[in-house]
Amino acid sequence: MEEQPLEPGQSAGDAGEPEVEQESHEPTGLDLARWVAGATAASSQGRATAPRRRTRRAPIERSSSGAHPDDRDPQTVGRSLDRLIGERGWSRDINVHTILGRWGVLVGPMLAQHTTPEAYRDQVITVRADSTAWATQLRHLAPRIVATLNEQLGDGTVTRITILGPDVPSWKRGRLSVRDGRGPRDTYG
Repeated sequence: MEEQPLEPGQSAGDAGEPEVEQESHEPTGLDLARWVAGATAASSQGRATAPRRRTRRAPIERSSSGAHPDDRDPQTVGRSLDRLIGERGWSRDINVHTILGRWGVLVGPMLAQHTTPEAYRDQVITVRADSTAWATQLRHLAPRIVATLNEQLGDGTVTRITILGPDVPSWKRGRLSVRDGRGPRDTYG
């Protein structure tokens, strides 16, 4: 026996009965709901439905940023430099050079006018003095300066200070050189 689709206002039990003339009527509200339920029940008779299984979806990777800052947001220059310094292990060297940039605060204004830090390598600071007298003065203060630097930067950051005297010309060659002697004498400061 062939199933006939149900008409609005007709229930599933009425499908096999002869039709009785009814008024033309637009189903609304409860009548419409009964008609839809009946049509659904009639169309699904004889079909067994398997229970639906929930499948887990892989987490969606966001392509846009949220409300809080993260690595995908534009970064400030300072934050980018801090990350680069940390990744490369430059923080100790930069801290030492920052302190040496304030050499006048560290050794005092008079000594700072006549001495200049030149390098920091292998935990040794190299300082150049204008004259031998200022180099001697700096040699006397070197242990105190090393202690102050280690206090500010961490123990073992600076182990010693190498002090260089003034740059002097070489008298081994040139028109003022003496072949069999020690050459002219001068203290250069």
